Amino acid sequence: MAEGLLKNMNSELTVLSAGTKPEGLSPKAIIAMEKIGFDISNQVSKSIDDVNWKEANYAITLCSSANESCVSMSWPSHSVKLHWPIEDPVTQDDYEYARSEIKHKISSFLKNKISSSKTK
Repeated sequence: MAEGLLKNMNSELTVLSAGTKPEGLSPKAIIAMEKIGFDISNQVSKSIDDVNWKEANYAITLCSSANESCVSMSWPSHSVKLHWPIEDPVTQDDYEYARSEIKHKISSFLKNKISSSKTK
């Protein structure tokens, strides 16, 4: 959901999304995103080993296991690492709550990122 939200909220960014234990795209995630007008049905669940994360300017983890795994990775010095503690959703309501939390975090991130880039 985070990938779909960020791509839709700022299409100028290159967004890479991966998990430490990818399990496929959840139908509940697709429904949660459709409810706010975003189609993520063409997204694919990927492993961190399948994306070029070494080029990332930002690494944002959402669950504690990803945060723990990603902390030990050898990130380039230019990468900014952020952790947004979002509970792994189970029910449809959980997915919709997680979607709202992620959307709020992305909005704040983009606002701060844009503000800080204008002051440089």
